[in-house]
Amino acid sequence: MTDKITIGVAGSGTMGTGIAIVAARGGFPTIIFDIDQARAEGAVGQMKAFFAKSVQRGKLTQDQVDEIMGRVSATSDIAAMAPCGLVIEAIFEELEVKGKLFSALDAVCPPETLFASNTSTLSITEIAAKSGRDDRFVGMHFCLPAQLMKLVEMSPGLNTSPESFERAWRLCEEMGQRPVKTQDAPGFILNYFLVPFNNDAIRLVEEGVAEPAEIDKAIKGALGYAMGPMELLDLVGLDTQVLLCEALYGVTNEPRASCPPLLRRMVAARRLGRKTKRGFLSYETAAIFGA
Repeated sequence: MTDKITIGVAGSGTMGTGIAIVAARGGFPTIIFDIDQARAEGAVGQMKAFFAKSVQRGKLTQDQVDEIMGRVSATSDIAAMAPCGLVIEAIFEELEVKGKLFSALDAVCPPETLFASNTSTLSITEIAAKSGRDDRFVGMHFCLPAQLMKLVEMSPGLNTSPESFERAWRLCEEMGQRPVKTQDAPGFILNYFLVPFNNDAIRLVEEGVAEPAEIDKAIKGALGYAMGPMELLDLVGLDTQVLLCEALYGVTNEPRASCPPLLRRMVAARRLGRKTKRGFLSYETAAIFGA
């Protein structure tokens, strides 16, 4: 048995699955919510595949994995999120969609439940305003791949209470992550740099300067990055990068944040990255990173 709160993760995509891994591995009962039950259960399958590799690599024992996965459940019934002490949203970068989700969660979760958004570009204050509990709302931006990266950007909204922020910060640390505090500003720290930087890499491909794999080799070799921009874009999802561009450009008017035409064409062609096995690079499997 555990005295830890239940953590809910709303969204079963690449980021939601990674956050669920972090929560369950940190000892928290974890509920994955998606409006599509098959997608929610698919996230559980991805988690099992990731932990199977962890066993193969000697990082965990099978008994530890069984214990972790015993804490995980998947649902398409939002009422099942009622036991959660913290709900972390990891869905599309669209303000109205996030607002509707939090409004629905507010109707089923008790008053003490903290809400958090994994948004990387949208205003925490604006999302919180639609949640029904803007004093108990924080930004928790996990870094991709969340199951491997420790950093979490923690951002209070204008109405977030100090007590709520401190509680969310402690929970982040209890999950084994390393929080850093940022203000509620476009892109926070990482995406303020990364969205334009990744767009620059796309424009190098667009202009025929170099092939995607060569760009990654140059960046990793010269700058010491663990992952090149093209690999990262494929991991994030090219459709997600479009939404990131639209969100960041919409509030900053920074030309480098505007969406490159090549990116839109690739999305139209369903070359979305790892999840479709083809983006700027090609992949043998659509499994999450590390699985």
